[in-house]
Amino acid sequence: MPIKALVFDAYGTLFDVQSVAAATEAAFPGHGSAITQIWRLKQLEYTWLRALMDRYEDFWTVTTESLDFTLRTLGLAATPEFLAGIAGAYDALALYPEARAALEGLASYRLAIFSNGSPAMLKRLVAQAGIGEFLETVISVDEIGVYKPDPRGYAHVEKRLGLPRDEILFVSSNGFDIAGAKAHGFAVARIERVPEKALRSEIESAGTIDPSLMFKALRMQPERLGFHADVTIAALTDLVSYAADRPQPATSGSPS
Repeated sequence: MPIKALVFDAYGTLFDVQSVAAATEAAFPGHGSAITQIWRLKQLEYTWLRALMDRYEDFWTVTTESLDFTLRTLGLAATPEFLAGIAGAYDALALYPEARAALEGLASYRLAIFSNGSPAMLKRLVAQAGIGEFLETVISVDEIGVYKPDPRGYAHVEKRLGLPRDEILFVSSNGFDIAGAKAHGFAVARIERVPEKALRSEIESAGTIDPSLMFKALRMQPERLGFHADVTIAALTDLVSYAADRPQPATSGSPS
């Protein structure tokens, strides 16, 4: 069946999570890189731990808890107000440079976001980036109270869009998300932000694995779980030609 909708992950796919580094470095000079990487690693870990424990809290809570963990682990002190101010950097993440052009080029398809972010966080993020006009809807896991890659989340995407899974192309740069979406049955496009050969070269050149390289190794490479993306591309704009080579949807644009 033809692809009728493209559904994008937000954090790391449309928006650069590394862009919080300016806020972390400004708050704690000399510690910005370590904070940025540990924070994101722990943020994802907390989503999985909460899912396994069946103790859901929204992504803002997870984001502040993981930042608090990071600062305490590094021996850095912050008041609740100061901590919340740093966490607010997740509401102002930089949009990847090619994202707007990609969304514009895919205007003949139904476009949506499916994210771990809370509705309020995603609303602020989309608004500050100015991409709301391209999106039919923004879907949060908060609607069902379980984090990705739980299969109930991807099933919820089908329900919200009113489409079967074989009419949806899921787009992500996160290995766990790609594996989850593919295991569910979606066609999946992987955005390869850090090619494996480039990572190996960077590690060899550095001679040691610093926090940034650790993050790239753990979170920006494909998982070895037996569920692989249908296509791996270098940039979001490559989706335009990839989608054009597939059967076209019967109708264009978003429904009223």
